[in-house]
Amino acid sequence: MSGDMLFRGPSDLHTHSRVSDGTESPSRLIREAAAAGLGAVALTDHDSTAGWHEASGEARKQNITFIPGMEFSTRFGYKSVHLLAYLFDPVSADLVAETARIRESRLKRAESIVRRIGVDYALNWDDVLAQTTPGATVGRPHIADALVARGHVPTRGEAFSGILHPRNGYYLPHYAPDPLLAVTLVRRAGGVPVIAHPATRGRDAMIDEEHLSKLVDAGLFGLEIDHRENTADGKVRLRELADKFGLVLTGSSDYHGAGKPNRLGENTTPDAVVRAIINEGTGSKPVYAGEN
Repeated sequence: MSGDMLFRGPSDLHTHSRVSDGTESPSRLIREAAAAGLGAVALTDHDSTAGWHEASGEARKQNITFIPGMEFSTRFGYKSVHLLAYLFDPVSADLVAETARIRESRLKRAESIVRRIGVDYALNWDDVLAQTTPGATVGRPHIADALVARGHVPTRGEAFSGILHPRNGYYLPHYAPDPLLAVTLVRRAGGVPVIAHPATRGRDAMIDEEHLSKLVDAGLFGLEIDHRENTADGKVRLRELADKFGLVLTGSSDYHGAGKPNRLGENTTPDAVVRAIINEGTGSKPVYAGEN
């Protein structure tokens, strides 16, 4: 089959499993996607491809198209910029080395945050590990889940708005490369880069046009516009930028299972855009519905 095949339902290109900060296994996520009537789904765990094998196997069973992906953590100045990467080579040496560096930094940062919180609350590293699975990208969501399990807060969301909020002094940053390096690495690995939820704080908080132009020159392919956290004025600006630079526009749920209110398929990507992404990617291949 090829990217010209017809999907058997809408496509959701941004989801997370327990490999990063979702609450479901990759296989459970795929089953949920099929039950939601999706025709295609991308697994985009933070800085990790560890869930691809399990997800692709379940996709074959569920007769749903699986698109391998990842959400690459980057930073531009003080701004966190997340880059969705699709269909890249998961063993590309430079990309593997950079994502390993990010995961190691996340781990050390999480350990330091837990030590800080532990001064004021009953919480230790074993509590956090109990909320993860082997090989998971450990981060603040797991600390939040540990705080819930310990009874300090009722929900993950309230952990983030309370104890884990930067104003309370426990927050620490982690290493993340410039988006320009990330786009370059994804392209070298045969992948297709799309900026995730670029307008969550409105048009004035987005990457400036000059830097976006550099990302386009390096191979940026699109912008995620239909996302529940993008603002209305931000979406207007995204359409302007997409028209100016010839970028595709995607839509996704950013599903995290019980970790966020986002629901599978609440935003989707048009078939023509999904085909364009598939035709552009050369580092890995989708598992199409109906393939054995």
